[in-house]
Amino acid sequence: MGDVMRLDKLLSMLGEGTRSEVRALVRAGRVCVGGRAARDAGMQVDAGRDPVTLDGRALVYKRVRHVMMNKPGGVLTAARDPRQRTVMDLLPPLYAAMGCMPAGRLDKDTEGLLIVTSDGQLAHRIISPKREVGKVYLARVDGLLTEEDVSAFAAGLHIDDGDGVFDARAAELAILSAAREESEALVRVTEGKYHQVKRMFAARGRQVTYLKRMSIGALALDPALAPGQWREMTDEEVALLESEAGLESKSALRN
Repeated sequence: MGDVMRLDKLLSMLGEGTRSEVRALVRAGRVCVGGRAARDAGMQVDAGRDPVTLDGRALVYKRVRHVMMNKPGGVLTAARDPRQRTVMDLLPPLYAAMGCMPAGRLDKDTEGLLIVTSDGQLAHRIISPKREVGKVYLARVDGLLTEEDVSAFAAGLHIDDGDGVFDARAAELAILSAAREESEALVRVTEGKYHQVKRMFAARGRQVTYLKRMSIGALALDPALAPGQWREMTDEEVALLESEAGLESKSALRN
């Protein structure tokens, strides 16, 4: 099924300007549809099938967009904020125009894998505790981690602090290095309470000094992405997440 819409709406959705700005582009003869200069910004186009170019540059329309980002520290995981920079500020306007939103949250000082998507159902499923999609974090903490901590995480922790009370589900703690001054570990959790990983370590008397999300389900952060960098996900990566979320692949709708 095609996506038929006005040309000016399509251009605006693709981040090429406001409605009035893209109309000016059309009037200037800079937009072509099917190889011919468009004269009417209100003409109907099939966004998924009609070739559209701006100044000879092909414009690619996708009904659904999925982005993998290596979230940097110091940036909010939010759609917008009047005072602070958000992860959406790191992306071209196209993504907000197409309804992309962060799937879940990472704390402001936490780095690592963040999915930004226009597929609300997929986003909800991968963050829902009911689906038990595992998230793996690399954590550095002050002080020495021991096998007692591993056992405590595996048994589940009772959290009672200034941010509230809850029983954290059993989690996997794999110690990578342990010293009196600092330890490093991987933590796998299947829920996402407020500051959960930090609060779990705090319950064991340890303060997290660095935290980075490494994977969501079977999807790992691309090591080629430096903090603040992003790229669109491949169909194979999206299929991995859809499988984790218990969804049928939507590859037929992605292009």
